[in-house]
Amino acid sequence: MHPDPEDIIEALRPLGSAERASQQRRYLKSELDFLGVRLPDLRDVVKRLRRNQFSREEVTALWCQPLFEARLAAVELLRLHIRELDASDLPRIERLVREGAGWALVDPLAGDIAGQIAVRHPQPAWLVIDTWADDHDFWLRRAALLCLLPGIRAGRPDLDRLNRYADAMLGEKEFFIRKAIGWVLRELSKKDPGYVSAWTESRLAAMSGVTFREAVRRLPEPDAARLTAARSYPAGR
Repeated sequence: MHPDPEDIIEALRPLGSAERASQQRRYLKSELDFLGVRLPDLRDVVKRLRRNQFSREEVTALWCQPLFEARLAAVELLRLHIRELDASDLPRIERLVREGAGWALVDPLAGDIAGQIAVRHPQPAWLVIDTWADDHDFWLRRAALLCLLPGIRAGRPDLDRLNRYADAMLGEKEFFIRKAIGWVLRELSKKDPGYVSAWTESRLAAMSGVTFREAVRRLPEPDAARLTAARSYPAGR
């Protein structure tokens, strides 16, 4: 018998706040219902109730609830049991990304789950994630970019993929794509500022403002200042 997700939802209800729920709904511009539960509290509930229990069917059951915290609990359940997942789970995660259609759900699905699967099962996982990078749904394209983060943080950046994904999306107008490219570059700059500095310098004319600001945010001050000056006063001007 698969666990009933109702016990998770009922455990979350008394932890909510009507005021916080209203604020979250407005901030996330979501049509879902909200309880107003803080993320640390939600994680504590899922860990306490499902530390030793996991089923993909329960993830689906939680996700099907028209409640933000239920969907976030589904994401947290996947994160909690990440070592039980492999590349065969990526089609399920793809569906959640498409239906999530918002950074609060898409970002952890990508960076905490799909990207971690790619670190552990690179060959089959990236075959799937590469298709996300070319998808018509910009949330899936954002997810592909954010899947690069775990490898970067582990000191094993996939620079070829970063170049391929980011170059293909650099001219996009969608804010969430521009921000994601910058986010990936910002994370890489913590470990390899020289690479990010050179990458950014070679693409100054093509970069949006938000991508540029994120890319230089963690660079050494002399490099950030030099690139900012070059962007403000391009050669030949």
